[in-house]
Amino acid sequence: MITILHRLSGEVLFMCEADSLTEAVKQVANQKASLRGADLHGADLHGAYLQGADLSGAGLSGAYLRGANLSEADLSLADLSGADLSLADLSGADLSGADLIGVDLHDADLSGADLRGVNLSEANLGRANLTGAYLSGVDLIDAYLRGANLREADLSFADLNGADLHFAYLTGADLIGADLTDADLTDADLSGADLSGADLIGADLIGADLTGADLSDANLTGADLFGANLFGVNLSGADLSNAYLTDADLSAANLSGAELSGADLTGANLSGADLSDTNLTT
Repeated sequence: MITILHRLSGEVLFMCEADSLTEAVKQVANQKASLRGADLHGADLHGAYLQGADLSGAGLSGAYLRGANLSEADLSLADLSGADLSLADLSGADLSGADLIGVDLHDADLSGADLRGVNLSEANLGRANLTGAYLSGVDLIDAYLRGANLREADLSFADLNGADLHFAYLTGADLIGADLTDADLTDADLSGADLSGADLIGADLIGADLTGADLSDANLTGADLFGANLFGVNLSGADLSNAYLTDADLSAANLSGAELSGADLTGANLSGADLSDTNLTT
């Protein structure tokens, strides 16, 4: 007999004859029963089928959910701290307000997921699919996002200070006002991304593709853009003082009003660039 209790009241939420918790959860899904507030701390639910399940406010800290199907599930305000969600399907899931500190989400599918108001600092999101995910204002300090797919994701005003975004795909992403101080964006694809007003102080953008990106009024002080592709980029009003732009392709870029004092433009391609009202002291 498997019994699932409410984590605060101790009320019985579900009871059934089953040999394992995974089997019991399958019965929960089949009966469309609610597991709202359930106590599943440290539970082994790897590969479990929980599509569309109501797990809002559930206690899942330390749970083993590797490869679980949680697509369209309601995990809002759930405690998932330290949980293993690697390879899990969380597409379209509601994770708003959930505790995700230290969670393992490598190779997970989070496309279209709502992650607003969550804490993902130091989380492992390597190669995760976050296409079109809602991450506005999210704490991603020192998060591991190497190779992650963040195409068309909403990362406006997100805190990505020190995040590892090496080889990440950020095509068309909304990064308005995002904090990318000291972030590693080496070889990242930022083509068409909106980085207007973003903070990229000391960021590593070596070899990054910024074709057609909007970096107007962004702060790139001390950023390393060696060999970066900035063709057609909007850098009007951006602060590029002491930035490294060696061998960068700035052809057709809009640099009007940009601050370039101390910037290293050795070997940079500036053909067709708009340099009106710029300071090119090097």
